[in-house]
Amino acid sequence: MEYNMIFAGFGGQGILLAGQIVAEAGMINGKDVTWMPSYGPEMRGGFARCSVIISDDTIGTPVISTPDVLVAMNQPSLDRFGPEVVSGGTIIYNSSLCKNAPTRDDVTIIPIACNELAISLGQPKVANMTIIGAVMEVTDFFNMDDMKPIVTERFGSKRPELIDINLQAIELGRKEIKK
Repeated sequence: MEYNMIFAGFGGQGILLAGQIVAEAGMINGKDVTWMPSYGPEMRGGFARCSVIISDDTIGTPVISTPDVLVAMNQPSLDRFGPEVVSGGTIIYNSSLCKNAPTRDDVTIIPIACNELAISLGQPKVANMTIIGAVMEVTDFFNMDDMKPIVTERFGSKRPELIDINLQAIELGRKEIKK
């Protein structure tokens, strides 16, 4: 098993954090993992992306030219990386901000209204967590039991009040994909 994933969006959307959390879930499950960030010089609103590879075998390079899974949080990211997804791969995109859905018929296309789901929880900033739930449902290497210690470690010391809302957002994203 190997997943080559690209997470992409605007800076400030939590793209790098989402990729880190998915990579950590891979590590918890004994997989070889790489996480490689890439972002513009802007603090917010600029381009942000990260590459995540989760594998049963040794990973030769962290560079991904053709991802198996694209997680796109905005239209420019979907437009930029959508064509690069391998035939038979998966595109998961934030339909709240991506108004032009991909038209490829050789990949699985999964829209998820991340922003609306996050707003329904009363916390717009957890949109990135809803898409982690979608990734969880689409892939088969991690589950909610894996998420609890990761989210607790990430937020526990500085913002413990955010642990539950982030776990709720992940679960909501997972349930949305199961529909």
